Amino acid sequence: MNLENSASYSNWIDVSVHIREGMVIWPGEAKLQIERRRSMERGDRGNNSSIHMGVHTGTHMDAPRHSIAKGKSIDQMPIDAGIGPARVIEITDKESIKAEELKQYDLKQGERILFKTRNSQRCWRNDSFVADFVYITRDAALLLADSGVRLVGIDYLSVGSPLDPDKKLPDTHQILLGAGIWLLEGLNLTTVNAGNYNLVCLPLNLDETDGSPVRAVLRFIP
Repeated sequence: MNLENSASYSNWIDVSVHIREGMVIWPGEAKLQIERRRSMERGDRGNNSSIHMGVHTGTHMDAPRHSIAKGKSIDQMPIDAGIGPARVIEITDKESIKAEELKQYDLKQGERILFKTRNSQRCWRNDSFVADFVYITRDAALLLADSGVRLVGIDYLSVGSPLDPDKKLPDTHQILLGAGIWLLEGLNLTTVNAGNYNLVCLPLNLDETDGSPVRAVLRFIP
């Protein structure tokens, strides 16, 4: 769906990825398995499936508890944290999201910020993990935290890079989650242009859990 079509108030853009066996997952994450326990094709009276997956699979929310020992769990997320206006910012840097590039956008307290990078076009094309994806640097994370934004989203499986060699400093997750920012990871923003949107994104009500898969949709605000 292109931006012209999405400008209609009746049209929503699904920016979540399909959950399916064989999909790309974060290294070390639980392998996704979907089992058809009962099947009408096999003669059962109905279909019934079970699923085994990590809570950080596909498009998902990170709660503060993901990186902060006594942080809020996903069931403690305010409903309106994932519902309301969101700003999609397109990042030109092909390596990372840096504070220097973000300074021009005048980030506001309480904003929901979604970053569209080359990840959307590049990383979702296959089921192999892409380690050199565009991520949020520490300095950008500090800027976002100082700005008081409420939610930050990115178009691959993590806001931080697995290639970061300096493990002694707080990483991107710790900075953002420590500031009380809810994280929306694993977005596919391929068909979305920079601009203002309404966001609807809700996690499962998982008790005392550090994250949850979500269905995330956007609707353009003219």
